[in-house]
Order: sequence, then C-alpha cells, then structure tokens
Amino acid sequence: MDEKLKELNLLILYLSGWEEDSRNNPGQKIFRSWKGYLFDVLNEFEEKEFIIQNRKSKSVVFTETGKRKAEEIKRKYF
Repeated sequence: MDEKLKELNLLILYLSGWEEDSRNNPGQKIFRSWKGYLFDVLNEFEEKEFIIQNRKSKSVVFTETGKRKAEEIKRKYF
C-alpha cells in the first residue's frame, strides 16, 4: 500500500479520536478512535506501536508514539 495512504489513514484515525479515562488504569487518560479502517493498515500501525488493538473492541487506543506520528503527519498536510 502507498505510504501516503497509510499516513492519511493514521491521520484520519487520529483526527476522529477522543480522550477518555482508562478502564484498566483509573486516573490515566487514553486516546481512542473507532476501527473503521483497513485491517491490514491497522495491523501495521499496531506492529509499529502507533496503536493498541483489542480484537473484542470496535475502537483502538493510540500510543504516545502514534499520537506524535499523527501530529507530525498533520503538520505535513495542513
């Protein structure tokens, strides 16, 4: 898959996300987004440690690395 398309998928995933309290670690904030994207791309983002997927959930959690990468892509395109 084209690298630009992957970058834009990460950016869209990030821009449609939200911050919420962690269910596993009370007091900690996490950044989530819905999983309505190509699974191959989501799997690659997980391998690069940009996101964390739970196969039972319809959303993903952004890692700090993923948030930084998405912000970098956002600056690149906007």
